[in-house]
Amino acid sequence: MELIKELFNDEFSIQELDFYCEHIGIEEINLLAEALKTNHTLISINLEDKQIDIQCILSLADALKTNTTLTTLDLTNNLICHKGALSLADSLKTNTVLTTFYLGNNKIYQQGALSFAEALKTNNTLTTLYLGYNQIGHQGASSLAEALKTNSTLTTLYLGYNQIGHQGASSLAEALKTNSTLITLDLSGNLIRRKGASSLAKALKYNNTLTTLMLGSNQICHHGAFAFAKALKKNYTLTTLYLDYNRISQQGTISLADALKNNYTLTTLDLRYSFVNDLSALSFAEALKINTTLTSLDLGQCQIGYQGALSFADALKTNNTLTELDLERNQIGIQGAKALADTLEINNALTTLCLWDNQIDNTDIDTQINEKLKINNINTKKFQCLQILCIKKLKQLNRIHEVQTLCPVIYDSCMMKYLHND
Repeated sequence: MELIKELFNDEFSIQELDFYCEHIGIEEINLLAEALKTNHTLISINLEDKQIDIQCILSLADALKTNTTLTTLDLTNNLICHKGALSLADSLKTNTVLTTFYLGNNKIYQQGALSFAEALKTNNTLTTLYLGYNQIGHQGASSLAEALKTNSTLTTLYLGYNQIGHQGASSLAEALKTNSTLITLDLSGNLIRRKGASSLAKALKYNNTLTTLMLGSNQICHHGAFAFAKALKKNYTLTTLYLDYNRISQQGTISLADALKNNYTLTTLDLRYSFVNDLSALSFAEALKINTTLTSLDLGQCQIGYQGALSFADALKTNNTLTELDLERNQIGIQGAKALADTLEINNALTTLCLWDNQIDNTDIDTQINEKLKINNINTKKFQCLQILCIKKLKQLNRIHEVQTLCPVIYDSCMMKYLHND
């Protein structure tokens, strides 16, 4: 209570308040809302899991209408319901500073989603909206999709576990064909099945801004995998694709592996809990001999055996871009692990190799793998430092454009590391 009272003090300088592990009652939340109307320092507040009722939500919504500094508000796992969502969404129509809003697991339902959809049509500052676990259904998803056709600021939208089905996914797919700002879309656990997956895959042929698509636990089956494999051969912007826990068949996983041979942008692919056997593993291994962009591949909880491990070991002798390979909970055995360990004596790029629960139980092999991964991690960090130093020197000499001329991919990689460390 004393800390919240300090918010009324003009000399209060704290910018972030995190009440996640703190007890805060109705009286304190109402006082916090009142303080937000005049406070000019707070930029982030976490009120996750505080059982906030509708009256407190109304107070916070009223404060947001005039607050001029708060950029992040986390109200995950409270008691907002659709009435509270209506008030909060209404505040977004006048609020001009909030950029990140977490509202997961609040039972806002279809009506609440409709309220936020209407707000997104006029709000031009919100960039991240988390509405996961809210049971918005396909109609709620459709209303948000309609808003995305005109909204030009939202870059990240989380709609996981909302029962949107293939109808909701199809509506969002239509929006993606024209939306040019959304970068990340999470539709995990929505039972979109093959129809929804196919619609989203087709949208990727037109969309050139989405970089991350999360579709885990959606029962997309091999038909959905075929659709994404086809899209990956033509899409040049998607970098991260999660298709985990979809039980994709052998044919589906092989089609995705084949797509990697012609894709030059995807860096992360998650196919955990799919039917990837030794034959599928061979397809992925062959793709890795050609692909030069994939850095992370998750094939955990599949059906990869000793022969599959040998295929990956052979591919890693020449592949120098993959840095993370997850093969945990397969059946590669001691011989498969030994082959991968020996390959690491040659491979200098891999920094993470997960082999837990693979019937290995060999301390010497574990030690060999861990020691080499340590060396690779150290060398990777040294190389990154060298890249940054080179970029700095070229910038001083006004010759940085020469790197871009030689290799745009290396240029972009170096610039990202340089800007991050500058």
